[in-house]
Amino acid sequence: MGSSAYGDSKTCLEAAMSAQSDHVPVPPAPLAPTAAAQVLTQLRVCPRADVWVPAFEQDWARALEDSRHSYSLSPLHDVVRTWQARLEAVPAVVEFLASGRDDSDGFDLAVALDSRR
Repeated sequence: MGSSAYGDSKTCLEAAMSAQSDHVPVPPAPLAPTAAAQVLTQLRVCPRADVWVPAFEQDWARALEDSRHSYSLSPLHDVVRTWQARLEAVPAVVEFLASGRDDSDGFDLAVALDSRR
């Protein structure tokens, strides 16, 4: 029976190393099966319903097609999460528009969402 070059006990250098990261990102919470229907219901009562409902339906149809081809629910979840974020940003957008600031160059949703974090 052979012994190691450092005796019978292992040193720190000989300890097993792990490929596991100490920091594992937390995946987003799973969506409820009715999440898309809930978003659509909220969109229908939103002040921008005339624009947002058709846009959501178009995004959903595209994600559904992507999901069929990829056998993944990720495209559908991405659409729901994006629209949930837009709905959460509605008060900030309304406040911005009511402030009288110049919005002729548009309003970047990412700016509104970043300011809320």
